[in-house]
Amino acid sequence: MSSTGTPPPCLARIVPAAERHLPAMVAIFNDIVAHTDAVYTEVPDTLEQRAEWHAQRRARGYPVLVALAPDEAVLGFASFQDFRPAWPGFRHSIEHSVHLRADARGRGLGGALLAALEEAAHGLRKRAMIASIDGGNLRSIRMHERRGFARVALMPRVACKGGRWLDLVLMQKLLGEGPPP
Repeated sequence: MSSTGTPPPCLARIVPAAERHLPAMVAIFNDIVAHTDAVYTEVPDTLEQRAEWHAQRRARGYPVLVALAPDEAVLGFASFQDFRPAWPGFRHSIEHSVHLRADARGRGLGGALLAALEEAAHGLRKRAMIASIDGGNLRSIRMHERRGFARVALMPRVACKGGRWLDLVLMQKLLGEGPPP
């Protein structure tokens, strides 16, 4: 255990999220909304919204994963969705998100969740994983680079939060080679 009580990633378990995990997921997300630029909203999530989000992903067969401490506390969560779902040509591409509790960051849990998402995406025959990351979120950018993601775009000042313009970094990882199925 670290001095904050957060276990190293080898002691955390990554499992599919269940309804009982949703309140902790809401708390993690809302803390991120309130204290970071990692998500471009200033509106907190509700339990009902997160439950609908969870149900939609499960209906599509997409993973919603949680990292659990030995005491079953939720340390973080991750999922993916279709990238640009209105356009069928993108059906093999997904956009993912990884969210960690503040005291769980910088300990390898984000990378472990991302690795589990990659495995799920590969199993679903997805070709490309896309990350949309705030330009100031260097920890997330470095984590994605360590997992083999490449920066493919910088979109300066395309979002605003807290009265400031924010830059968006797009990163991508191809999961396979060959022609489309």
